[in-house]
Amino acid sequence: MSFSSLQTKLKAGVISIALAATTFSSLAVHPNLVITEDDVVKMRGALDSKGLFSARYHSLKAQVDQEIAFPIVVPVPKDGGGGYTHERHKKNYQLMYRAGIIYQLSQEQKYADYVRDMLLEYAALYPSLDVHPKRKVKSQNPGKLFWQSLNEAMWLVYTIQAYDLIHDALTDQQSATIEKQLLRPVALFLSEGQPTTFNKVHNHGTWATAGVGMAGYVMNEPEWVEKALYDLDKSGEGGFLKQLDMLFSPQGYYNEGPYYQRFALLPFVTFAQAIAHNEPERKIAEHRDGVLLKAIDTTIQLSYNGLFFPINDAIKSKGIDTIELVHGVTVAYSLTNDTGYLDIAKQQGQIILSGDGLKVAQALDKGLGTPYKFKSVAFGDGSDGKEGALVIMRSQLDGDQALLFKPAAQGLGHGHFDKLTWQFYDKGEEIVSDYGAARFLNVEAKFGGRYLPENNSYAKQTVAHNTVVVDETSHFNGDVEVGNKNAPTLNFFETSEYGTVSSGEISTAYKSVELERTLALVNLKELNSTVVLDLFSVAADKAHQLDLPLHYKGQLIDTNFKLKANTKQLSALGDRNGYQHLWLKATAKPEQGLARVSWLNDNGRFYTLTSLVKGDEAFLFTQLGADDPNFNLRNEHSFIRRLSDTKQHQFISVLEPHGEYNPSKEYTLVAQSRVTNLKHSQQGKLVFVELEIADKDYLIAINKAELASKKSFKYQNKSYSLNGRLGVYLINNI
Repeated sequence: MSFSSLQTKLKAGVISIALAATTFSSLAVHPNLVITEDDVVKMRGALDSKGLFSARYHSLKAQVDQEIAFPIVVPVPKDGGGGYTHERHKKNYQLMYRAGIIYQLSQEQKYADYVRDMLLEYAALYPSLDVHPKRKVKSQNPGKLFWQSLNEAMWLVYTIQAYDLIHDALTDQQSATIEKQLLRPVALFLSEGQPTTFNKVHNHGTWATAGVGMAGYVMNEPEWVEKALYDLDKSGEGGFLKQLDMLFSPQGYYNEGPYYQRFALLPFVTFAQAIAHNEPERKIAEHRDGVLLKAIDTTIQLSYNGLFFPINDAIKSKGIDTIELVHGVTVAYSLTNDTGYLDIAKQQGQIILSGDGLKVAQALDKGLGTPYKFKSVAFGDGSDGKEGALVIMRSQLDGDQALLFKPAAQGLGHGHFDKLTWQFYDKGEEIVSDYGAARFLNVEAKFGGRYLPENNSYAKQTVAHNTVVVDETSHFNGDVEVGNKNAPTLNFFETSEYGTVSSGEISTAYKSVELERTLALVNLKELNSTVVLDLFSVAADKAHQLDLPLHYKGQLIDTNFKLKANTKQLSALGDRNGYQHLWLKATAKPEQGLARVSWLNDNGRFYTLTSLVKGDEAFLFTQLGADDPNFNLRNEHSFIRRLSDTKQHQFISVLEPHGEYNPSKEYTLVAQSRVTNLKHSQQGKLVFVELEIADKDYLIAINKAELASKKSFKYQNKSYSLNGRLGVYLINNI
């Protein structure tokens, strides 16, 4: 039974509820996890066609044929992430999984024999292993085959599927050996042997419970399934269902951010399919109003130009073609028949050899795909959706633009201290940037492929982000536990024909300091252009130093104020909390009025941040790379607006994309900013920004009160209607 047919029967009330643990002896047919006997019959029937599914099968079969021609290698583990033995064991479980699928579809014994022989090699090795020798972090549970148990759990998730796929090709003695000496010890090691990780509401726990739970289905161990679902003592305080309840918001946003959302998606989707196929009465597809389907869709929304927004600990090259989301999109289409998912599947360029994958492939063959709709949305954070939100603003007015605003929760141990930060993207490129994680994933020469020390000393620190730093100290004083207990508040979010606007605030990032930020991606239709409006208010009970960094991608082009550059000798901007990693390249103190900083991005477009200043701000231009003896950090650029002694301040800026630079055809257009005037005022809860740009005058009104409180307003003796949070008015001579 496919995941989609399960949902149909559930809605029709065909399947009764029976949540008590039972044995699976009556269901012990193989395969019985992600791929079922019915799936295999249908997939075999499609192999002689000329469609995508058949092409993928023959391509994968050719790859597997090449790989199984070499001798089986199951080395004694000795290397950390990225090292030879780590990568060999990773390649082995992936190869066993692929060979198992090819066996089911081709019915050629050699593929089952290959998986059998490798499993027997592991069964001979595993009982002799102690914990991995490269375990270095005392607080992290080690594996035996891998340096951390997370990788061991990933090994089990794939390997138990491979075993399921070739189970019926084994003798009873072979099955007994593989289960007794390998699969059972691994499952027990990951569960009873590491209860803290197994019961933890965290992505490590997700992989562990998924692996052990699926092993329970395959090896007829219902008690393992119950423990995987409800934690080791079956209290419900941990386990897979608790993870679904706690790690996702009601909208399907994962607390650790997009990078870890896509990583955790595979065990969530895989185990859910195994549950649906073995115990449909659990109605896993309906759990929390279908939160898993929402999570798949949200993962797609959390991307721009094929890459995930790199908040928190994120490798910036990860995108929608990652295998975890390929599986997710496959299931999402099977559940919904939403042809927008076919658009994403086409971009991914990968077909999963499963029953759901066959459905996707056949729909693509028929050309049923329609454009997937990316939208402006605020994803509530936290299990109740009330711990702030991650906000995405999008515009298609002048190219493909996206603004990410983060009045979101901490995000557990992978979270960064970056409340109310933002990022901006335009014409396929990152413009206002986030560093992401300081890590060379699986590059063993760089700290064993693990997170670098600079991940803590810089990447997580507030100064590495585009938000206010008070007294050169990171939010929550860099304490993760405090951060997890204190989330920002999403004041409002609204999208309309005028653009998208959102506001968030937090009063616990610093003691007795209130931070409030309003960001708007504003459509200027007459100019066929957009601008970003940024209003950041700081209020404290005593004077502080305030820093507001902006990290930008590109080459500095111009400022309208004089820079004092350090051309002979550089020094670090500070000595702690990330400042020790910033070279101070230049300083300036613009006069009262408009301060402009322009840069050129690789997309051939210019960007200017125009700020309203009073003459009391210093601008500090920095380059990353100080106190970095091993050259671990990328040499990225930022400028920091600094006020040295103030209780209250409002940073007011507008970011303007403009012009074009084409070095190939040797022309430059509109390299100078078109903003010639910027004013700000406020009437109660109404905020007004006057913007003169390209010889046109605009009045931008933001209503910070409830929607019903203001339908119209007067500004300089003129009346304007305001239906919602954001109003944009083209005017002459205000």
